[in-house]
Amino acid sequence: MLRIGIDLGGTKIEGIALRGASEVIARQRIATPGGDYAATVAAVVALIAALEREVDARDLPVGIGHPGAISPFTGLIKNANSTCLNGRPLKADLQAALGREIRMANDADCLALSEAQADGAAAGAPCVFAVILGTGVGGGLVIDGRLRQGPNAIAGEWGHNPLPWPRPEWNEVPGPLGWDGRHGAIEDWCSGVALARDHFDATGLRRSGEQIVNLADAGDPACNATMTRYEDRLARALASVINLLDPDVIVLGGGLSRITRLYDTVPDIWTRWVFSDRVATRLVPATHGDSSGVRGAAWLWSQAPVIAP
Repeated sequence: MLRIGIDLGGTKIEGIALRGASEVIARQRIATPGGDYAATVAAVVALIAALEREVDARDLPVGIGHPGAISPFTGLIKNANSTCLNGRPLKADLQAALGREIRMANDADCLALSEAQADGAAAGAPCVFAVILGTGVGGGLVIDGRLRQGPNAIAGEWGHNPLPWPRPEWNEVPGPLGWDGRHGAIEDWCSGVALARDHFDATGLRRSGEQIVNLADAGDPACNATMTRYEDRLARALASVINLLDPDVIVLGGGLSRITRLYDTVPDIWTRWVFSDRVATRLVPATHGDSSGVRGAAWLWSQAPVIAP
């Protein structure tokens, strides 16, 4: 089967044409029109047309990964940190513009679906929880090879739960105010933005997440302290997921997933919080890196149905 996958992000839109299980025969990226809903719809439609021209095909199946979720009650986008999408009939508008049915899922759902495949980091695992650690914090859940969205279309949205077991000595109560109007959510402690903000609050120095990681690896004590706080928070947050779902594998995607020390430090820390004598859950990076989400979007057409109600 030849099909198209689209990853609609806050800064870029990536599209691929996927043949068979994993052969990418075309790939294009464009900038996301910032804060402009109509321009975003037009950009996605134009990208799909460009991919179809490149592979000399028409009316291909299209799967789209996007921020937030489609409300099963209204058909409108909700919970998207790209707030111009919220309250909009994105799926209906894209289908009208394309003249065909499309499939859509949250971007972290697409990551989970991609990495649960035979060539993914969680191949063969019965229960896979996938995490996006980037500008925001998302999550997706695949059980027995099928994407789980739930009756409210919010399965895996761990990032909007409170950071568990808060540490007063690290000023974690009440926590920062998030875009959703709530204080102290996991997203507001474990995103890339949160990492940089926490370092500034502690030191008064503005550093990017990449700079903090590199300086910590080089032995900078202030940056290493920031990373220690970050790893402890991420471990507590993931421990709460393990206590609830007991997944076989947790896959990390997004920009912060490239921090190699996380895969040693976080599982070592989470044993203090997981309600078990031993923890067999594996923490692994996404095999397909930044392109895993767009691949998972194309995979939305590879099972029928792929989304369990």
